[in-house]
Amino acid sequence: PNLQNIPASAEWGQQIREAFIAEKSQTLMVFDYSQIELRVAAHLSGDKKMLQAFRDGRDIHTETAMAVFHTSTDKVTKDQRRMAKVVNFGILYGMSAYGLAQSIDVDPKEAKEFIDQYFENFSGVRDYLNDTIEFAKEHGYVETALGRRRPTPDINSPNMQIRKSAERMAINMPIQGTAADIIKLAMIEIDRQILSKNPEVKMILQVHDELVFEVPDEKITNPPAGEAGLKSQITKIMEN
Repeated sequence: PNLQNIPASAEWGQQIREAFIAEKSQTLMVFDYSQIELRVAAHLSGDKKMLQAFRDGRDIHTETAMAVFHTSTDKVTKDQRRMAKVVNFGILYGMSAYGLAQSIDVDPKEAKEFIDQYFENFSGVRDYLNDTIEFAKEHGYVETALGRRRPTPDINSPNMQIRKSAERMAINMPIQGTAADIIKLAMIEIDRQILSKNPEVKMILQVHDELVFEVPDEKITNPPAGEAGLKSQITKIMEN
């Protein structure tokens, strides 16, 4: 089955996931990057508020909810945080006010106000997105932090629909692409440092920002003397 598309959030999705089990005497270990695309956006844009929120370990969706709904941390409701999450990711995907309105079920005017409030509070992100579009128009491509390029031939198209679609792609590719580059580098390093020396440990799946391993039980309970456990080894490689 296509293991990248097994649903996670709904209760029946969780039940489907329980159908996948490890071999006998093996355990499935899952390592998931925390909000990697938003962290990459903070890094690439250099937005001071966003960077500080991550450095302080604050919840970025709550931060956005506070900015968009003019409220304090303790007064942010679950619904406001959910809407802020859509705003956070929508901005990175170049979502229009109309698209946001449909996603969170408000009218387009209110959605535009949310986007305006977001950019007022996270002006570094706004400037970065504008600069990225200008770069794509001038150079005909965008690139990830590691230099992987994607051409943007339609960014100067006279057709507004085609042009806007190219702008959305230009905004998103450096962020999503950098996140993809990071996990690929992590996979190469894990293979080099761990899997090449421990063939019984298997990296069986990558799902976007998540790596899944099948590991012998004794590797988890009895790490070799003087050696960090597998969990901390993999975590260290992925984080660094």
